Amino acid sequence: MSETDADARDERRSRLVGLKLRALVRDHLDDDSVPESLGFSPGAALVHRDQAWVLLDERPDARLGAALVWATRAGARSLHLIAEAGTGTLARRGAEFSLPIEVWGVDGRRLVSAGPAPLPASSPPSAAHEAFRELIVEGGAVPVVEHGVLCGEVRGLEVCRVVDDPHDHTARLEVGVGNHDREAFQMLHGDVPAVESLARIVAAVAQHREVGARPHPLNRLGAERFIRWRLEQDPELVGAVEIRPAEPPLPRPNLKDPIPCVASGRDGDGGSVVVVCSSGVDLELIPFASDARLAAEAARPGIVGEVRVVVAMPSRDRLAVTGEVAALLRRPVEFVPVD
Repeated sequence: MSETDADARDERRSRLVGLKLRALVRDHLDDDSVPESLGFSPGAALVHRDQAWVLLDERPDARLGAALVWATRAGARSLHLIAEAGTGTLARRGAEFSLPIEVWGVDGRRLVSAGPAPLPASSPPSAAHEAFRELIVEGGAVPVVEHGVLCGEVRGLEVCRVVDDPHDHTARLEVGVGNHDREAFQMLHGDVPAVESLARIVAAVAQHREVGARPHPLNRLGAERFIRWRLEQDPELVGAVEIRPAEPPLPRPNLKDPIPCVASGRDGDGGSVVVVCSSGVDLELIPFASDARLAAEAARPGIVGEVRVVVAMPSRDRLAVTGEVAALLRRPVEFVPVD
């Protein structure tokens, strides 16, 4: 398909999504004066009587930040989000903002109010997976568990992961950076002892994950997790005395896309600190941070006092729009530059 054909296809889809939004809102309000939709990608948006209506077309549970920016810049006093998936996550995160937000699912031509979904329960790795922890340590990587998955990291970059074999359902340790790398390594070096394979990968990765290292694919990947590793070594950078990795609110969909990561700890007064590490420009960073606060509170229901949330990121990546979204939170977050 040529670039021209792709552009034409995208334009047609955008027009159809815009027509769908207007029809849904018009029927829901029983009001023929609902205006045409305006530009919002991917999706459509319109403002009617000081209310913003946004139809989220792709990855809706990761588009709250973009919708908030659009709505506030359009002068709306409330925001209605329409999506066919991820409505529970949108509603949970939306409740943390001062701008009134209502989330709707779609049932044919009808809008259905959607409530907040609970955060997924944390689950430990199985005993079969935990059996590989010692091998990960012996190979020089740091064991990290997120949502029941045991991985090994080198300064924030995943270099191995315990998986279940799809054929015999036994657990094994796959070595490599990312799914395709692990598959290739398994094909080429399946007979090499895992600890030796892992040690070589660890040594190759570590030399590129240093502060001030020259740009390289091995330090571009997982840049936010390298920030977390730095904070573990020097928690005073965020006003803490202890920092350790913590689970994200939701499982990571993949290794390649930059996604904020979470750490937790305590400050000098014994207060709880949740640190959200990010690299690059991400409009969903602040909704993600609000979810990380909720996850920390859910994990420790007896927690005393307000959970302090710190967003740690390179100063070059903190744009004005990030502050605009943060200013809408019911409970504040702090920003700390990590350069």
